[in-house]
Amino acid sequence: MADHTSSTPSIIPGAEPLSHVAGSTTGVLVLHGFTGNPSSVRILAEAAIAEGYDVEMPRLPGHGTTVDDMMTTGWDDWFGTALQAFDALADRCERVVVAGLSMGGLLTLSVGGARSAAGFICVNPVARMRSPEEVEMVEELIADGMEILPGVGSDIADPESFETAYEGTPLVPLRSMFFEGVQPRWEQWGDLEVPLLLFTSEQDHVVDPADSSHLAATYGGSVDHVWLKKSYHVATQDYDKALIVEKSLAFISELAH
Repeated sequence: MADHTSSTPSIIPGAEPLSHVAGSTTGVLVLHGFTGNPSSVRILAEAAIAEGYDVEMPRLPGHGTTVDDMMTTGWDDWFGTALQAFDALADRCERVVVAGLSMGGLLTLSVGGARSAAGFICVNPVARMRSPEEVEMVEELIADGMEILPGVGSDIADPESFETAYEGTPLVPLRSMFFEGVQPRWEQWGDLEVPLLLFTSEQDHVVDPADSSHLAATYGGSVDHVWLKKSYHVATQDYDKALIVEKSLAFISELAH
């Protein structure tokens, strides 16, 4: 994993990680997305805490600071951090439920492939490899010396809400997410068998809803697929956030008993 200890930039206000020990038999791991930070999923973490669960919500390496800080990170860094957070919960809880938004959804499923989770909650997850044309475009931009594209953050329908994601999309880390995160796994979702609660926005300008459809169609266990009509990509900060919290807490409660 990359070394980020040398000159650590300051954390964006609200992007701080969260670790909560409640002494519960159930732990909830909450994971944010690519170029985002914990603020986008904090509502889920805090709702789980209010219900008395143990919670870990890490800030993924390179996130929640500056886009330059993210340039030196990749899939192994983010996945490693997610696994460490899972293990911290598993050490003190009988069962762990993993929840994630966007790339956090991909991380959720990936953690589930490496650890024994009780269930998954995915919100607009990255779950498919991109087309050869899209991959080629990214490769050509990188080859041409392009490092950062305009950002994809704050795709939210509610004008009163804003995601403090980066304003740029770093291309080398993006490539890492797809080639090291998605490619080895996206045709293996059938190997996962624990219950899945899947939220998908009908209008998503960041991750194609077809990713969720692919996941739901190929998943190996039970799937409760909830379509969100009012929210865009960052649904945990959008009009449907209360619905996501309500259904997620009911799902966790069912698994906890």
